Amino acid sequence: MEATTPATETAVDRRLKLTEIFYSVQGESDLVGWPTVFVRLTGCPLRCSWCDTPYSFHGGEWATFDEILETIRGYNCQRVCVTGGEPLAQKRCIPFLAMLCDAGLTLSLETSGALPVDQVDPRVIKVIDFKAPGSGEVARNLWDNLNWLQPHDQIKLVLTGRQDFDWALEQIASHRLDRWQVLLSPVWETLPPAQLAEWILESQAPVRLQLQLHKVLWGESPGR
Repeated sequence: MEATTPATETAVDRRLKLTEIFYSVQGESDLVGWPTVFVRLTGCPLRCSWCDTPYSFHGGEWATFDEILETIRGYNCQRVCVTGGEPLAQKRCIPFLAMLCDAGLTLSLETSGALPVDQVDPRVIKVIDFKAPGSGEVARNLWDNLNWLQPHDQIKLVLTGRQDFDWALEQIASHRLDRWQVLLSPVWETLPPAQLAEWILESQAPVRLQLQLHKVLWGESPGR
């Protein structure tokens, strides 16, 4: 077998499996509405019951960090969101995030809360999507991730119904989640947004109702 040269190792270490890159408005988090470049990485160890991006679980194409950055630059947009799947399932995502921060971009990361975030560059806006029981993946939550959150980070809880909402209130109290902005999001076409809004108002919970703006605008179209 031919020996691997350091140059080859460096090139391989700076690659990611990429599902897609696209330009749209941010539909979630407190950056909602801002034009954003989305970098969707391939792969996810979770199988949430309501997942809306299962096409990102497999396939994809390899791209170098520099190639991805060049594509991002082509959109002439300052805001970038790295998402998935679960982007942290690829270990090389960590240095990639740091590179994007070094490039001066406003960077957010959408992650499941099932993988450690302790190595994520603190300049990254982490949006951690802890899983409610209705997802089927509640046992995967790593609550120790709370120890690594910055004030600008956010917690998202996607809810299928009243059981998930009551669970969310319990987690907010027991883990003191209101130290950060907590976003409650209804599963699209499963939990009516107006119903979730009523529960929030009745409970006076310290949370923010989040709708997926991109779906309000374009429906279930992938790549938006």
